[in-house]
Amino acid sequence: MGTHWHLHPTLFVASANYFCGMTTVNLKEARELIRTCGTSNTFIFQGEPGAGKSAMLQTLAEQTALEARYIDCALLDLGDLQMPRVGDAVEFVPNQMFVGNKPLIVMLDEIGKAMRPVQNALLTLLLEHRIGNHPLPAGSIVFGTTNMTTDGLGDMLQAHAKNRVTFLTVRKPDADEWIEWGMANGIDATVLAWVREYPHCLDSYIDDPDGAEDNPYIFNPREQQTAFVSPRSLAHASHIIKQRKHFSDELLIAALSGTIGESAARDMEAFLSVADALPAFKTIVTEPESAKVPKSPIACVILVLSALTRVSAETIDAWMTYLPRLPREVQMMFATQAMRGSNALVFAQSKTFTQWARENSWAV
Repeated sequence: MGTHWHLHPTLFVASANYFCGMTTVNLKEARELIRTCGTSNTFIFQGEPGAGKSAMLQTLAEQTALEARYIDCALLDLGDLQMPRVGDAVEFVPNQMFVGNKPLIVMLDEIGKAMRPVQNALLTLLLEHRIGNHPLPAGSIVFGTTNMTTDGLGDMLQAHAKNRVTFLTVRKPDADEWIEWGMANGIDATVLAWVREYPHCLDSYIDDPDGAEDNPYIFNPREQQTAFVSPRSLAHASHIIKQRKHFSDELLIAALSGTIGESAARDMEAFLSVADALPAFKTIVTEPESAKVPKSPIACVILVLSALTRVSAETIDAWMTYLPRLPREVQMMFATQAMRGSNALVFAQSKTFTQWARENSWAV
């Protein structure tokens, strides 16, 4: 479709039809651009709520060893950036969050929601890495995030501000990408299995604005939603599920409904019932030849996804004894995921795993 532009006194905003066809980057690519070019270029990434944009700062700080500074632009007033100090002449002193002896990595989160005077004051930070007359330490990185203008959340940047930066759209991770991230970040196996079974829960309204009405899980700016499924809300749901032994069933569903929406919470409820009936991992690794094998395909998926994050050098031999008792399709899923998660080194160094892989080349 062609591009449709709506005129605004100081701003050009693209319609949803444009976003359907625009080039996007994923979160990993966004981090790579910031890490490699961030000292000379300023990047601003727009994307849907809960897509994982804000979480980039922690990962980048670990990758670059720079001091992280998180700036919530939606809450800023002009006085939060710098204040006057009166002496023989008035000088402006920057906020401590912009000061350091070592290079900083500064994330201007929700910059599209900042008040117009604050946006104007931040332009020198975006372009020249300085606040007023005070530069950031040499080697610092500044990047920003904002929501899509089509999200209806009040995110707007002036056209001349966009021209000072590299402005990109970051897409949500798909189900496979998010599961891989979740396995490395302690997400509950039940949530991972649910996403694997319902991959459309991470679809985007941008790809099909009209079809979004038929997807009960995702963010839809055309509707008033209390909660919806996103990478962020799924991670929050995982925290709740891990503590479910303390809740009644009614309280658990209420908490999940307020986190990922009622449709997702009700569908996930069935997965939780299955997960609670699984054999304990301790039983599997102490009695691998006699431990119960689930009959339900969903139960097998939950079991394997859980094992992928829990297997250690001490338990892998027992797990590899148990694995062949599971359906071939589940073994194939295990083989596909084994070298992608946080335990990849454990599997790579295991003689029992490599022997199983040789004997079951169909699964690798």
